[in-house]
Amino acid sequence: MTSRVTLISPATSRSLREARFDDGSPLDTRGAALAKAAAGTLPAADRVVASPTVRCRETASALGLAALDQTELGALDMGRWRGRTLEEVSTWEPEAVSRWLSAPAIAPPGGESVLALCERVAIWLDAASGVTGRTLAVVEPEIVRAVVVTVLRAPSAAFWRLDVPPLTAAHISGRSGRWNLRLGEALGTRRADTED
Repeated sequence: MTSRVTLISPATSRSLREARFDDGSPLDTRGAALAKAAAGTLPAADRVVASPTVRCRETASALGLAALDQTELGALDMGRWRGRTLEEVSTWEPEAVSRWLSAPAIAPPGGESVLALCERVAIWLDAASGVTGRTLAVVEPEIVRAVVVTVLRAPSAAFWRLDVPPLTAAHISGRSGRWNLRLGEALGTRRADTED
């Protein structure tokens, strides 16, 4: 039994453009338009899920997808840093930021660590490997990073070395917990010869 998961990163929002830890802002006009233009270009799916954030739900809607919120795919909990930029929290709490960026087991004050996020995503991936068919998941960039780290069995510190552009797809396929990975497809560029 082969499972296929296509992870779609959200369109741009004000917080994404400003490199701000998610503050619940909606998609910006350009991001919504680009997502709408990509509607209909995604592969058919047996299941459609989304991170329960505003920008992921709005991206799914703009793509014409009726996605169910998947709490296990929720954004990294940034605690009291939510809504702030990295520059702001680096000014206010430089030692805490330094510890957070250098040790994946360290969480932002009141938040969740990268290690905990990767563990949460690994549990979701394990369940997904037992489901036949394709799942489309509109998820926050940090979820895509955690999936890549988990699938490649990379050290959790590799999380910080992965860039996930808006409205791109990462595809994983496999069975029994063994996944193959294809990254970086811009939505709307899918060709017939790349169908899996």
